[in-house]
Amino acid sequence: MPEKHNIEYKQSWRDEYLKWICGFANAQGGQLFIGIDDHGNVTGIDDYAKLMEDIPNKAVNHLGLVVDVNLQEKAGKRYLEITVPVSSIPISYHGTYHYRSGSTKQELKGTALHDFLLQKMGRTWDDMGMDHASLNEIEETAVAAFLKAAIKSGRIYPGAVQDDLVSLLENLELVAPDGKLTAAAILLFGKKPMRYFVHSYFKIGRFGVSDADLKFQDTVEGNIFEMVDRVIRLLKERYLVSPITYEGIQRIEKLEYPEAALREAILNAIVHKDYTGTTIQLSVYDDKLMLWNPGKLPADIPLEKLTKKHASHPRNKHIAEVFFRAGYIESWGRGIETILSACKTAGLPEPAFEEAWGGVVVTFFKDIYTEEYLMGLGLDERFRKVLLTVKAKGIIYNSQYQELFGVSKRTASNDLKILTEKKLLLKMGTTGKGTYYTLYWGNKGAKETL
Repeated sequence: MPEKHNIEYKQSWRDEYLKWICGFANAQGGQLFIGIDDHGNVTGIDDYAKLMEDIPNKAVNHLGLVVDVNLQEKAGKRYLEITVPVSSIPISYHGTYHYRSGSTKQELKGTALHDFLLQKMGRTWDDMGMDHASLNEIEETAVAAFLKAAIKSGRIYPGAVQDDLVSLLENLELVAPDGKLTAAAILLFGKKPMRYFVHSYFKIGRFGVSDADLKFQDTVEGNIFEMVDRVIRLLKERYLVSPITYEGIQRIEKLEYPEAALREAILNAIVHKDYTGTTIQLSVYDDKLMLWNPGKLPADIPLEKLTKKHASHPRNKHIAEVFFRAGYIESWGRGIETILSACKTAGLPEPAFEEAWGGVVVTFFKDIYTEEYLMGLGLDERFRKVLLTVKAKGIIYNSQYQELFGVSKRTASNDLKILTEKKLLLKMGTTGKGTYYTLYWGNKGAKETL
């Protein structure tokens, strides 16, 4: 039986394995087996009697934790099963906090440790009271925009528009027990959140051929509730193009990336950002768009689970709740699914998600015509080569295909037909020498500038 997120195997006991017990207790609990190798094979131990007495004592003395240690046997070989319960309070080993995530143990530090300790106390960073913050710093137009959206979504009672500002903020849990406005209140509706959180703005940059080639940049400041719309508007006006296509006589303009996917990614970044760190950065390139959000993933949602169905664990609980009530996000952890679905519908590659530079990066790709992506479609070398050739030159004629691969006109016609049916090439014209093929860009039709 392989190791899992709540199972760990060790062939012999070492006191340092108390760190693993600590990690299990701080996460979802688990089992530590002594006398089993990494492949799940029982190797057995000889000093089991002594260990059955020592391990419980050491767990209590070093961790303040009671664990069950049971003797098991298989094929005449004895091994120990240590069952670790979930702890309702933070557990440390010699002043260091450990956490079991996936099949690995992490030592919690910095923001991750801070968030963990708050979580164990039933709190999140954004419900901390802010000294010297008053109601005069709340932007009432932002509050009004929230109420309009929340009532429309049906997630707040219509009479909320009649509530005074303090009552509304209290109902949204944006006022601390001592009466102070919370960090969430200032970020969501504050006139100038940067007075308290210097990195609460959103940075956008347009790059050329490399990261050193910064063509221009902008920052979006102000409350984060209205920030999503401001960022999207700026992208449309200054950073992204809208290729023009026609459905019959109707003129259609769509962004080069699906707006639904961009909006969801920007929302996720704003809601889940670590506001004690640096700013969100959106980098726009010729062939891709990269959104970097400071703050690591929750310890119980490793990167490999991000694109699969998972529970919602917002870093900033009260910020997430306001966006949920406004109908901007769902509470079921379906934001990534929305992004993937929107890109697929638009005929674009699946975005890439990775952890880097102390945060999370999502990369949107504008171009499906890359060697890596085409190989992933299972296309043979000849099909990949012709698509990359068309990408470089713009168009290809049947005669050029014949010359390029040394094939007959019939073979060229069949190949081009297959690529057209797969919606990788677009046939321009009907028959004759004037017919040529260009790249098919999903729902956008033929790209206008190649």
